[in-house]
Amino acid sequence: MKSVSSSRKLFPVAPAPKVSAGERSEPKRAEGVGTTAALAQPAGPALVVAGNSEVVAKASRRRFTVDYKLKILDQADACHQTGELGALLRREGLYSSSLALWRHQRQQGILTGLTPRTRGRKPNQQSQLVVDNEQLKRQNQKLSKRLQQAEIIIEFQKKLAEALGIPLKGESNE
Repeated sequence: MKSVSSSRKLFPVAPAPKVSAGERSEPKRAEGVGTTAALAQPAGPALVVAGNSEVVAKASRRRFTVDYKLKILDQADACHQTGELGALLRREGLYSSSLALWRHQRQQGILTGLTPRTRGRKPNQQSQLVVDNEQLKRQNQKLSKRLQQAEIIIEFQKKLAEALGIPLKGESNE
């Protein structure tokens, strides 16, 4: 077996089985045509080179901006000859279904539909209203309590002024 030191991994290939001459009573054929020895031996070098089998740790989804989608739609609309649209899709790495979806969204005028959707739970409008309502209720209770305290203080000041015989300026004579 041969071994070559290189940056790539090399795998040795087993040698072809030897065929002894005259073992069978078959007519001799031309060398290399239809014999098992010709089929078993590889046409290339005796060593097979393994390719780069690295896998990306985590693939990410492609996200297309509205500007990119509109640019591709304009380019696709400009394709009039046979094969131009296919060449555009291959060059950009897109599927025709994406193009059809973008055309449909553009036709309906859904420019916000051309933006990629965020993944996960969508915010619930009703729950946001409930949160705002609860916040306003707490604020109202807080202000009501302060108003009640202020009224108690004012009543106390009135009674004190009356007990001491001090006339209040803003009060009408009753």
